[in-house]
Amino acid sequence: MTSIARAADAGRLAGTERLMLDVTVPVFNEEADLASCVRRLHEHLDRCFPYPFRITVADNASTDGTPLVAARLAHEFAGVRYLRLEQKGRGRALSAVWQSSEAQVVAYMDVDLSTDLNALLPLVAPLISGHSDIAIGSRLSRHSRVVRGTKRELISRCYNLILRSTLLTRFSDAQCGFKAVRAEVARTLLPLVEDTGWFFDTELLVLAERAGLRIHEVPVDWVDDPDSRVDIVATAIADLRGVARVGRALATGRLPLAEIRAQLGRHPLATSADVPPGLFRQLVRFAAIGVISTAAYLLLYLLAHPALGAQGANLVALLLTAIANTAANRRLTFGIAGRHKAGRHQLQGLVVFGLGLVLTSGSLAALHAWLPDAHRALELTVLVLANLAATVLRFVLLRGWVFRHRAA
Repeated sequence: MTSIARAADAGRLAGTERLMLDVTVPVFNEEADLASCVRRLHEHLDRCFPYPFRITVADNASTDGTPLVAARLAHEFAGVRYLRLEQKGRGRALSAVWQSSEAQVVAYMDVDLSTDLNALLPLVAPLISGHSDIAIGSRLSRHSRVVRGTKRELISRCYNLILRSTLLTRFSDAQCGFKAVRAEVARTLLPLVEDTGWFFDTELLVLAERAGLRIHEVPVDWVDDPDSRVDIVATAIADLRGVARVGRALATGRLPLAEIRAQLGRHPLATSADVPPGLFRQLVRFAAIGVISTAAYLLLYLLAHPALGAQGANLVALLLTAIANTAANRRLTFGIAGRHKAGRHQLQGLVVFGLGLVLTSGSLAALHAWLPDAHRALELTVLVLANLAATVLRFVLLRGWVFRHRAA
């Protein structure tokens, strides 16, 4: 039997085997596009998805012919059901369907099918295997291919930048209409999600991330729907209000994140003997590396001073030791091995180096302004004291910014 035939058989067995995937299509007055959307989605799942599936049309109180179209589709396809809600709100519809679904994985996509359906199996596969808890399509990944206007692109990027700067999120695209969740995770998180509209996605993702759940991102091919009826201004205002509300809830500790983490979160990794787990051991290793770095700095400074002068020697010595210091602290103090984000860490380390340079160079400049003929020994004393201050600043920034997640 071919793989396509097996997939088709699996789709038809959705009523006799445990339902693996329930894809929700939330709609409001979509009588023109609904039939083509469901037919195309059903054909794709029947052909490419190797597990029992179902498509749920969630009607947000439509006033046109959407209910009749949805009812005909549910009658035509055994794997399609129709659910009517008497109140509007995409978040309300998704919450109602997901909490009542018996599927192992629940997902949703917009009725315009802007996202290429070939990303659906990569979206849900990590959830089926148990590797991840939530999966999102990302239009902002460097591997995504997106066709949309400059206005929408700018709004999307600004919104996600706001999320990163205010709620400290790490996922890249909060509002792409292409997401999936493990059902047990959805049933735990959804009672805590207050928004019933477009901010629903963001609130769910923030809760999941803060609870220690794993969010899987899939680069998508996405083509903007030019007939979209979303009110961008009203949605943006509602989203900013949602950001403020969730921020307050996180700041006041109103959300039971510890309980969710205990119930659904992943166990912490076993700590290697050579990776310090706490602040004290990190300080000890940082101090040891600092002593070696300072000795190397002074040696380089003395070697370079005859040719470069005080400021030039300080710059060269500090730059070389900063690069080596960042690499050593990355591996030995904060336990980060491999090349992942190594370049980013070095760039951030250079920013910290710049602050140290300002501090030490400023100290030298102040000394020479006060004593133009200062002796070399006095220069070294001032530089040692300035470097001690720069070292404290360096540890704070490395731990709280450069290697923040590992340090925490």
